[in-house]
Amino acid sequence: PAPRIHLIAATADNATVLSADDEDVAVMTPLTAESLEGNSVTFLAGSPASSRRTLKLAPSTPLIDLTASLDEQPEARLRAPSAEPANTRRTKATMQVIAHPAAIAITTLLARLSVTGKLRACVAHVFEPASERGQRGIEELRKQTVSVLSFQKLDTTVFDTQLAFNLLARYGEEAEEPLEGIEQRVEKHAASLISAWPGLPMPSIRLIQEPVFHGHSISVWVEFEGNADADGIAGKLTEFGLDVRPDEPPSNANIAGQGGLSVGAITVDHNNPRACWIWMVTDNLRLTAENAVAVAKEFL
Repeated sequence: PAPRIHLIAATADNATVLSADDEDVAVMTPLTAESLEGNSVTFLAGSPASSRRTLKLAPSTPLIDLTASLDEQPEARLRAPSAEPANTRRTKATMQVIAHPAAIAITTLLARLSVTGKLRACVAHVFEPASERGQRGIEELRKQTVSVLSFQKLDTTVFDTQLAFNLLARYGEEAEEPLEGIEQRVEKHAASLISAWPGLPMPSIRLIQEPVFHGHSISVWVEFEGNADADGIAGKLTEFGLDVRPDEPPSNANIAGQGGLSVGAITVDHNNPRACWIWMVTDNLRLTAENAVAVAKEFL
């Protein structure tokens, strides 16, 4: 049956909020114990403060946290159904945290690659989009882009440095959340997901903030015990349902709104015949949402 869905907004004055786009107007009710009562599940997709407030208001309601703001809670369980083995014993814990989308993508890729041959090592460079910092991150990148082109002062509230037309290995010292902290979260989530797959190596992960609004791009280097076969790898990944693009590698722009993972530019390392490079992209918001819905179905 079709679920009944209602939107709840955490506002300072507990007022009803109207949210409009080009096609629809949505009414968002205030975040109160009454608005949460009777929910089969509650998705948390706001600020860390609103997630903590929801936890206090409805401690027994199943919570699905898409922001990982509650992943330090003792009762929290990290989840990513699309990256979990089919025989995983799932628990209906009342607090389920959806893993970082980059950790989901890397684990899924390695699990599929392990069928083609035993893996020895992996290195992944993850290019983080501004949308992982929420609407404020997107808006700051937009404003910076306009300001750079018009020689105006930059808004640096979120990143505390220039992101427009730039790549960042670290944010500024006054950033709301340090990039190295996010990198550690990706590593922690990847380690948790990979632990369910015996024999998979823990990848070395480097997180880089890129000046794009949407979509993760990930450059993955994988070493096998035997020689790598690029065509064979592409064929196996296709069998497992990944979107393999051998002619034109995918980009964060052309996968927007699409589900799953897209890979391309699968190339044997010129200096190591046992290793190959794989370019992978995914719609970060869509991947997170798909896994959250899959978890919700377990409660319905």
